[in-house]
Amino acid sequence: MTTNAPGPASPEAAIRRLLDVMARLRDPVGGCPWDIAQTFATIAPYTIEEAHEVADAIDRRAWGDLAGELGDLLLQVVYHARMAEEAGLFDFAAVASGIADKMVARHPHVFGGAGRDRTAEEQTAAWEAAKAAERGRAAGTLDGIALGLPALTRAVKLQNRAARVGFDWPDAGHVLDKIVEEAHELTRARDGLAPEEIEAEFGDLLFAIANLARHLKVDPEAALRRANAKFTRRFAAIEAALAATGRRPEDSSLEEMDALWNAAKAAERA
Repeated sequence: MTTNAPGPASPEAAIRRLLDVMARLRDPVGGCPWDIAQTFATIAPYTIEEAHEVADAIDRRAWGDLAGELGDLLLQVVYHARMAEEAGLFDFAAVASGIADKMVARHPHVFGGAGRDRTAEEQTAAWEAAKAAERGRAAGTLDGIALGLPALTRAVKLQNRAARVGFDWPDAGHVLDKIVEEAHELTRARDGLAPEEIEAEFGDLLFAIANLARHLKVDPEAALRRANAKFTRRFAAIEAALAATGRRPEDSSLEEMDALWNAAKAAERA
């Protein structure tokens, strides 16, 4: 097993080396104690984290970082496949072959005799129909949507599934009305309900906001990531302005920080 070779010259050699590296790390005799101790459950959070870091690199258009982030995500696939192989469940080849077979089956307009005159929307509908057929006729409309997805993403997927069978608001205006209704309910709940009931009302509001994102064709996770980045950037500008006078945020007032926030906002738009 060769794991210390320089950068491979082909995708096949690169994958083979990565598989060999993982096998070595998991070797019960000469491997890494930390890697040997891991399980599907302990690695799963890292898998989710690495997927988010890929999305973050794309959001930042950090193309120099993207290859490394994709490598970290690929390592997660290799890690799970290696543990599955050790347990006699499946191996990396089964993972790769399975997804290749699925892509071929779901793209008859490319790999089969189906026509290629569908629009992107029609192809999306055909894709979802193929997925539904794979799940089987007995499956419920909302079955198969992973519980581990970020909550906003899962909300949109649930709403999309329901919409395909006709359970949907006719337009974004109706969703906005629902958001106003849910906001009023949350306001009333704040003054007289128990904490768990307030949480439930807040959840209803978030679900309605996710529905609005879907109707507006906005990815709510991406939108919130960008809002987080904007907040981080502008608050850093507040800290920098205060630091120039030898102070920190806790030495300032809300009014001053609000003025500095507005200045940072104006500077971004200039």
